[in-house]
Amino acid sequence: FFFSSLLTAHSKTINEVNLDLYNFQFPSFIPTSSRQRSYLTTTTSSLTIMASKTKRMSADEKSEAILGVYHSTKEVYTEKEIISLAAKAGVNQNTIADINQALCDDGLVDKEKIGGSNYFWSFPAKKDRLNEITHQETVKKIETIKSNIKEAEARLADAKRGREEDESGERAKKMARRVELTKSLGAAQVELDKLKQNDPREIANLEQELKLVTNGAHRWTDNIFSCKDYLVKKRGMVKKEANQYLGITDNFDYPEDKVSKK
Repeated sequence: FFFSSLLTAHSKTINEVNLDLYNFQFPSFIPTSSRQRSYLTTTTSSLTIMASKTKRMSADEKSEAILGVYHSTKEVYTEKEIISLAAKAGVNQNTIADINQALCDDGLVDKEKIGGSNYFWSFPAKKDRLNEITHQETVKKIETIKSNIKEAEARLADAKRGREEDESGERAKKMARRVELTKSLGAAQVELDKLKQNDPREIANLEQELKLVTNGAHRWTDNIFSCKDYLVKKRGMVKKEANQYLGITDNFDYPEDKVSKK
């Protein structure tokens, strides 16, 4: 009875152990000598040390423990049930809900809301299937990259064909000459743009564009004056009110009239 009690106490928390040992009553057939009491004290100290050295579970270990509950039973649980079972598996009860939700977000645990409750389940093959899908996608990406590399290498080989450097260094001389000509072309283009300002053809083109723009301005000015006359004569508005309605002022006029007035 004495040793069986010690074995039972070994599996309990340290507080429960201390309470049991404090209330422990030796049977009448076991003498309560000082030597036996010393053994009991030593055993209690050993259990205290073992409890104090218990390793705290990391986040990954907690996740594995919760998945272990699902995979070992292959049952569907409510949140309250999985919290209770995971706590018995050694997971801190305050962290179970968050870790369980993280497993749902990662696709390792399935979640379904039925009525007012959420139900959770996970099967061992789910993680294997996810790993298989990830592996297949990775293999496809690798094959695509390999294909792109081959195409790039083929284009590079075509681009290098005929551009090999010869012993006389003729190609290097031509490339240097090309750089010089490119610079000269840029400078000539800048000079040409400056000269275009006095080019008769460019001036003629500008005059033609100016006529088109002026005609368009006259057309819209006519339309606005027509609208103003309609508002004043047909709708009974005063000129100031009509100008405000059309978004114009008393200075609104044809472009050429403005130039002549200035």
